[in-house]
Amino acid sequence: MKILIVGSGGREHTLAWKAAQSDLVTEIIVAPGNVGIKHEPKCRLAKVSAEDVSGLRDLAQAEKVDLTVVGPEAPLVEGLVDQFEEAGLKVFGPRGQAAALEGSKVFTKRLMAKYGIPTGEFEVFDDFHSAEAYLKSIRGPIVVKADGLAAGKGVFVCRDRDEAMAALYVTMKERAFGAAGDRVLIEECLEGEEASFIALTDGRHVLPLASSQDHKAIFDNDLGPNTGGMGAYSPAPVVTREVHDRIMSEVMIPTVRAMENEGIPYLGFLYAGLMIKDGIPRVLEFNARMGDPEAQPLLFRMRSDIVQLMMAAMEGRLGDTSIDWIPEDAVCVVMASGGYPGPYEKGKPITGIEDADALEGVKVFHAGTGDGSNGFVTAGGRVLGVTARALGIAEAIAKAYQAVEKIRWESVHYRRDIGKKALNRV
Repeated sequence: MKILIVGSGGREHTLAWKAAQSDLVTEIIVAPGNVGIKHEPKCRLAKVSAEDVSGLRDLAQAEKVDLTVVGPEAPLVEGLVDQFEEAGLKVFGPRGQAAALEGSKVFTKRLMAKYGIPTGEFEVFDDFHSAEAYLKSIRGPIVVKADGLAAGKGVFVCRDRDEAMAALYVTMKERAFGAAGDRVLIEECLEGEEASFIALTDGRHVLPLASSQDHKAIFDNDLGPNTGGMGAYSPAPVVTREVHDRIMSEVMIPTVRAMENEGIPYLGFLYAGLMIKDGIPRVLEFNARMGDPEAQPLLFRMRSDIVQLMMAAMEGRLGDTSIDWIPEDAVCVVMASGGYPGPYEKGKPITGIEDADALEGVKVFHAGTGDGSNGFVTAGGRVLGVTARALGIAEAIAKAYQAVEKIRWESVHYRRDIGKKALNRV
């Protein structure tokens, strides 16, 4: 098979690395990819933007691609799957209407309310003054969310009314997230511990991946603004066997059935961001794709063939399929450019990637790197996802940070507490 992977980040590097291990796969094209991906077996890059849907369709047709896998959310929401299917191309991911589970937080909250899927209380506003008046009538803590896509940065967890007012102003008046902030959700701030729960679904059957936990905030102890994700680990001890069963029976299966009932069948990766308190899960958000950086520890632990799993989903065979996992913990530490998620400089020379990669049980996934005159340079906010696997979460954390310490560039930033919550539960 020849596969096209759409995207350029650490998730796409991980998907390409994992897909290359499949006996089904002879060649992988990643569009646009990053410079780390081109060093993987069977992989090459194509200079087509992940948001150029027609250009990607033309590429898939010209290359006679057998399967396209979509990494990021934007092309899914824009209807890439619809266009590819109309052109007779096989593609793994939800259609545009189904991708509204991520593309519109309002759509998702209303769906959950209609079908009794556990989540927080919420109100929807499409003008600033009405939202402002509502905020004046309630107390914190409060969550303010832009309705549309904002690269993981349109969510503000506010301690009090003043912080919520500031978040509302940034979103609706300053338009920090563009049209994504034309509508806002103001919702209950759920308490507990977060977890990521990702599954494959063929529209009827739901095959769960292992549990994981993301670290959204830029600084240690979950302080500072949200980012696209500063690290992740798998499995997440907060998701016990009992909690896992509740998530499947109360969240994942009901959501897939709700979408089917609405006439919007969902096929692809379905990602629930959850808050868990006293063993009870409630949904913070849904994403319509594989998580990033959750993909790194998850796929680093997966023994099964990811391509065969995706084909089983596309052929409606997930009910007869299972996933085999390496019985180790995995930890991914994201190394970012100084200043991220705000403005940052590019072109900083990076040293030590090869030394880190040489450690047993370690893989460095590229997210925002470029080619410099003497090696890799920084080219994005999240630059690398340093991922390690070991028997035991403490050992995996230690190995990941051992690898991180070998990598250097000017103004590098990373959290030093990835996996701490798991240690507290061991």
